[in-house]
Amino acid sequence: EVQLVESGGGLVQAGGSLRLSCAVSGSRFAEYSIGWFRQAPGKEREAVSCLSVINGRTNYVDSVKGRFTISSDKAKNTVHLEMNNLKPEDTAVYYCAASREYVGSMWFGAGMYDYWGQGTQVTVSS
Repeated sequence: EVQLVESGGGLVQAGGSLRLSCAVSGSRFAEYSIGWFRQAPGKEREAVSCLSVINGRTNYVDSVKGRFTISSDKAKNTVHLEMNNLKPEDTAVYYCAASREYVGSMWFGAGMYDYWGQGTQVTVSS
């Protein structure tokens, strides 16, 4: 069973930065697409970003473009989400998820992912 463990969440003021990490167990990390999703209270889960480790392609939701950067550390089976210029509307529980197959243009669909982490809270104060 593949396990994903998120870390790096916390409380930050608007304009600040956080770096989330997603550590992925197993030996097939290089084949996965890793997505970051978030869910705010009372709202639906939203896709934030995705990185397909196999080819390095990245995707971002419009609201985070230019502020968030997704990257991978293949030596550590870890994907990072660097979040800069954070806004109160970024407040949510952030989840990472892994797909065994390349997700391509369907990266935003939660159903495309096979494994999920437990989530990490990000709170941005105004």
